[in-house]
Amino acid sequence: MQLFSTFEHTIHIEMAIATLEKKGIKKDAIFVIPLDNRQEDRKLFDSQHRSDGTSFVDIGMALATACSVVTASIGFNLYLGPIYWGLIGAFGGFVIGFAIRLLTEFVLKKRRRRLKGYHSEMILIIDCEESQGEMVENLLFEHFALGVAKLIQ
Repeated sequence: MQLFSTFEHTIHIEMAIATLEKKGIKKDAIFVIPLDNRQEDRKLFDSQHRSDGTSFVDIGMALATACSVVTASIGFNLYLGPIYWGLIGAFGGFVIGFAIRLLTEFVLKKRRRRLKGYHSEMILIIDCEESQGEMVENLLFEHFALGVAKLIQ
């Protein structure tokens, strides 16, 4: 039986390996692989083949509608008339909404992405007997494994 688990690069993985060796798992049955984490930032704009589910025009369209209605009604008393002022208001509202969305994506969500979440940095592979599987799995979770998978051969 093989057990695969992921860990952050902390002292807990070293403690888990030492405890496994004390429990009778041989040193050559334990294999640790470091992962290369993504270094580049995520792409901001979607492509044809990849989408992250966020839209940049949603707030812009809502503000464009609201501003065009307000400026068109005010435009009855202004020089250019309601149609031109409605178009000017729609353009202005869209630009303001788009700027708000860019601000939230660049500043707020980037900061949130950096702070939250765990990143797997190490994979620990253990070969053991099926009778030891449950004990090894519990031991890995006690030492803060992010995830564990079993492969019965």
